[in-house]
Amino acid sequence: MKTTLKLSSIATAVAIVSVMASCQNKETKGTTTKTTDAVAVSDSEKIVYVNSDSLLTKYQYFKDLKVKLDGKSKTAQSDLVAKQDAFKREVAQYQQQANTLPADQRAATEERLARKQQELQAYSQNAGAALQNEQAAENEKLYDKVADYLKVYAKKKGYKMVLGYSKGNGTILFADESLDVTSEVIIGLNEAYKK
Repeated sequence: MKTTLKLSSIATAVAIVSVMASCQNKETKGTTTKTTDAVAVSDSEKIVYVNSDSLLTKYQYFKDLKVKLDGKSKTAQSDLVAKQDAFKREVAQYQQQANTLPADQRAATEERLARKQQELQAYSQNAGAALQNEQAAENEKLYDKVADYLKVYAKKKGYKMVLGYSKGNGTILFADESLDVTSEVIIGLNEAYKK
């Protein structure tokens, strides 16, 4: 769930990647138009959007990345659970024998178990940090792949800006469906990923 939320927020940021050019007031037949509150966008300066949610669910690279990261997370989790179970068995065994052990052996065993518990906690923290670092690196790659593709795509199509639209994101409240290029972008990204 945490991975999906992180990737979703990155995908939203990815979709906001824009290739912007400064808008200039153009003169047409000796007259100029001046706008104060709204910027007029001509057909040659088209702004389009990509639905971030659809992009994530249909981009094969993201699907493969999610499977890979989920697999690593499950492997790390099962490894940690196995180590914790082994430690619990060792503690239970000690507790059963504690009354029969001499005081010096009891103290040495308790010290060894305390060290093992600290090592287990450190292992858990290190494994979690390593997994988070890998997820961050993979999310960066995902962002770069989408951003690089959108730059080329927008330039080829003559778009000045590619916005990201997500149902839960209140930045864009309305977008005309004729400006939605999500399907085209997903097809292009998946074709580039296959190569």
